[in-house]
Amino acid sequence: MVKKTLLNWPVLRQLRAGDMFGRDRSTQSKKSATLTPRIAEADRMVKSVCPYCAVGCSQRVYVKDEKVIQIEGDPDSPISRGRLCPKGSASEQLVNSSTRVTDVLYRAPHSTEWVKIDREKALDMIADRFLEARRNGWQDLDEKGRKVNRTLGLAGLGGATLDNEENYLIKKLFTAAGAIQLENQARI
Repeated sequence: MVKKTLLNWPVLRQLRAGDMFGRDRSTQSKKSATLTPRIAEADRMVKSVCPYCAVGCSQRVYVKDEKVIQIEGDPDSPISRGRLCPKGSASEQLVNSSTRVTDVLYRAPHSTEWVKIDREKALDMIADRFLEARRNGWQDLDEKGRKVNRTLGLAGLGGATLDNEENYLIKKLFTAAGAIQLENQARI
């Protein structure tokens, strides 16, 4: 262990070494000299987009043994230039949270319990209900006898966490299905 004296003060070491900007070894502590980046052990890096808002900040997701170990802003992004807001910076906690629900849960009408169901079964249930609502609310003609070919049984609400492309596809889907009640939370 090195005895602490005034001569070991980092500013004096910096001056003795001629390191005017504090970028040389003279300003490093033993601890900082042994530090390694959090991403050093990653097997691979995958580019992604932050899930929280419509800005679309790019992320670098570092994976080790098929588990996310770190998420950082992507400096190559023209949108965020490597920066993330506090929520985006904490998105690794979202991915690895012990309370994250990863199963499809279903609560039947009038039930008080959630049950796990198969993902395929859930998608079939959603498709069946979508088609039934479209069929039950379909109008060929309005009250004045004009041809409208629409349904009032469906409505679409886009979210600010979706990017423009996703909202565009949702709009196309609902328009093709005959829905006329389409909105986005960003306008509400």
